Amino acid sequence: MTSGLPGRLLDDLGPAIVSGEYPTGAVLRTEELERAFQVSRTVVREALRVLEAMRLVNSRRRVGITVLPRAEWNLYDPRVIRWRLDGSDRPAQLRSLTELRCATEPVAAALAAARATPDQAGTLTALAVELRSSTHDLDAFLVHDIAFHRALLTASGNDMFTQLGDVVAAVLTGRTHHHLMPQTPKPHAVRLHVEVAEAVAAGDPARAEAAMRAIVTEVLDELPG
Repeated sequence: MTSGLPGRLLDDLGPAIVSGEYPTGAVLRTEELERAFQVSRTVVREALRVLEAMRLVNSRRRVGITVLPRAEWNLYDPRVIRWRLDGSDRPAQLRSLTELRCATEPVAAALAAARATPDQAGTLTALAVELRSSTHDLDAFLVHDIAFHRALLTASGNDMFTQLGDVVAAVLTGRTHHHLMPQTPKPHAVRLHVEVAEAVAAGDPARAEAAMRAIVTEVLDELPG
């Protein structure tokens, strides 16, 4: 995680790129960025290095730092997700991320029911209880919700699903911070999380998959547009 002045510059340049303020093909010149943001060349270079690692920009000799088209971006980077959710691209980004969840989390739940260790099943059960007891506090609910979905993806035993934990965390955070969650989580949705945990503990893949599919499908159906 980039912090300090490079981090602050990153949080200025990243949203500007994903919003199109710096369009595809635009050249970012170090000297101009130094003047515009009143920072040192070292700070600019550090921020640009991170943007290049995220595939938002590319460094080319005799050309400079060029903004890449969206098809090149690392769309799974949590910072890219956050920047897109913070901008005008939010509706399309939410739908895209939720469709990804619909395609992966039900399968992950089924795998977890078949593969979870007793400790992993116990963690899911404990987190489901925490979710049920924190419906009065959206911030606390978000913390437990993220932990629940991370634990489920990990319990699937599939490393690729486990790596989606940051993506799911980013979209859950975005839904809460942009007031797209009801002020009080729906009892039905909370019960479904409990159902997933119970199914994993019982070693019932079909039941776990069905409950998780109901969770993510309901989220998708509630999205605008």
